Amino acid sequence: MTSKNSLWRQTISGQPAIGASAIRHRKTSMQDVERFTEMTGDRNPIHYDEALAKASPFGDLIVQGGVTTGLLNAVVAEDLPGPGTVFLETNWKFMKAVKVGEAISATVTVLDVRDDKPICKLETIIRNVNGDDCVVGTATTYTMPLVGIV
Repeated sequence: MTSKNSLWRQTISGQPAIGASAIRHRKTSMQDVERFTEMTGDRNPIHYDEALAKASPFGDLIVQGGVTTGLLNAVVAEDLPGPGTVFLETNWKFMKAVKVGEAISATVTVLDVRDDKPICKLETIIRNVNGDDCVVGTATTYTMPLVGIV
């Protein structure tokens, strides 16, 4: 239950419930790799050199980890907890590489919610279409009070 003085009342989506969950789906592409390289300079050959990638343990070109976890940014900022939310802390373990052209799903589930501040602890999971865990972990988020600003 939201306390009387809670900043949650001033957030766009309000205070989420423990156990609430949101999911987003996306198919990765070579364009994702190229755009991420433009932003970061990450030109690791495992993302670009098809012959090298096929001979690697991955067996194919893979997207950068930031492309994979970037889907979590969208879930958190758009869906749950919602607009105004930023990461305070992340603890992610990369379990399986995501290949270029592979479809993934990012899921967040609310584990804990502070009543006094718009802070949540979330379970975060990214899976491929086979249901394999690609990234697992937790994140702590802060949701900025935006009601009256926007």
